[in-house]
Amino acid sequence: MDNNDILIRLRYALEIKNKEMAEIFKLGGEEVTVPEVIQILTKSDDEDEYEDDNQIKCNNNMFDSFLNGLIIFKRGRQEPKPGESNTPEPVSPKSANVNNLLLKKVKIALALTTDDMLEIFELAGIRVSKGELGALLRKEGHKNYKECGDKFARNFLKGLALKYRG
Repeated sequence: MDNNDILIRLRYALEIKNKEMAEIFKLGGEEVTVPEVIQILTKSDDEDEYEDDNQIKCNNNMFDSFLNGLIIFKRGRQEPKPGESNTPEPVSPKSANVNNLLLKKVKIALALTTDDMLEIFELAGIRVSKGELGALLRKEGHKNYKECGDKFARNFLKGLALKYRG
């Protein structure tokens, strides 16, 4: 599952309009127009081919900007504490599994508790223990960190859609 597919599913689950998507990208520090949002959300016929002029490939930095913008869009801009930088640390394109990032930042954006997240997974038909969820939400490099696979991310987005769309 690539970043474009995640954005398509997240947009559907949270019922975000194209104009709001462009605004969210802007809040995250990425200038994206509404026509570009449409190109990002367009599925190509061949999953591995992004040579099509109708689709823009969403890289990890762009995806991270969207998630940061989603947090600001849903919860408002947080004033930095004294001595803290105003912008979040950018994600390195090689590390940081985007699925783990998705879980963490959507949890923050929607102010979900651990029980809420477990309920979302339950709606998708997956049983996740609190320990497993905690491992998925840990910082990369922590001894108990667990990489989130596509199946977990897909089921989380499916559960999110069931919870928010009915």
